[in-house]
Amino acid sequence: MNPYLDIILRSIAVYFFMVIALRIFGKKELSQLNTADVILILLISNSVQNAMVGSDTSLWGGLVAAGALFLVNFILKKLMFRYKTLSSFLQQKPEVLVHNGKIDFKTLARLGITSDEMLEAMHEHGVEYYKDVKYAFLEIDGNISIISGNENLKQTHYKRRRNHKTLNGID
Repeated sequence: MNPYLDIILRSIAVYFFMVIALRIFGKKELSQLNTADVILILLISNSVQNAMVGSDTSLWGGLVAAGALFLVNFILKKLMFRYKTLSSFLQQKPEVLVHNGKIDFKTLARLGITSDEMLEAMHEHGVEYYKDVKYAFLEIDGNISIISGNENLKQTHYKRRRNHKTLNGID
């Protein structure tokens, strides 16, 4: 087999493995990565490098692998746009956290969203009380969106931060 074709096939296999693994292991808050998330990404990329390029550590081998990943990602995005069933299989749906002032505690617990995070998102949107929330969603990108019944309130986009310690104690 052509060595570059081998790299292309290996890279595509690793790509689909990663897409499926991320889908199975749940919604990641990619907009706010913490230290453990960055370490995981670095370790995964290091662990799958040899699986993609094998013994070929040349510049061309790396470029072929990267090109294959870009191409398969481009094609997959086009297919997801065209075929909604594929898109719904690969992407998670937004989750309703609050509907007409009623909090879905089971969903909050399942997603690991604390009441403090929910209140912070509401305050970022200018909403003080749960009863004023028409809808609150955890979006597919990990952000919390709030829709209030009040047209005078500014609707903003809250980026969910994961709780983690910093050196100076300030996030």
